[in-house]
Amino acid sequence: MEQKLFNVGKVVNTHGIKGEVKVIRITDFEERFQPGTNLVWVNKEETKQVPLVVDGHRKHKDFDLLHFQSYNSINDVESFKGGLLKIQHEDLTPLDEGEFYYYEIIGCTVYTTTGEEIGTIKEILSPGANDVWVVQQQKKKDLLVPYIEDVVKEIIIDDKKVVIEPIEGLLDE
Repeated sequence: MEQKLFNVGKVVNTHGIKGEVKVIRITDFEERFQPGTNLVWVNKEETKQVPLVVDGHRKHKDFDLLHFQSYNSINDVESFKGGLLKIQHEDLTPLDEGEFYYYEIIGCTVYTTTGEEIGTIKEILSPGANDVWVVQQQKKKDLLVPYIEDVVKEIIIDDKKVVIEPIEGLLDE
């Protein structure tokens, strides 16, 4: 069985001539890019994977600059541009109770507290104060559900089920 990988960053360019790459972070975990961290680089087509070990990390403007063991020149990392940096499942950070990874939420079926099936979560947006779950409904436009305590009442990951109590106007078309 192929190992499931999870995105943590996108390589957007090289930086300097000593093998650093400029990365847009796709993770909330600060420790993802610390020296000693194992990452996997995957090309755009997802046909090639390269295991990497971070041996240098610093911030520059809105980017993370990374250096990898044994990649000491711009020529060594030029091919990484446009690819994704990923981690393996066993490298996921354990979460506190009541916290979930996006991959656990996406694909869950959403029900109201009265048992009515609303649809399936297809995407999670992070616009600001709270996440917004995009729920694909049958023969209706997508529903935007704010991930707040007043609305999301229960998440049962093992059953891929989410129960919401719609606030006024949420289910209106």
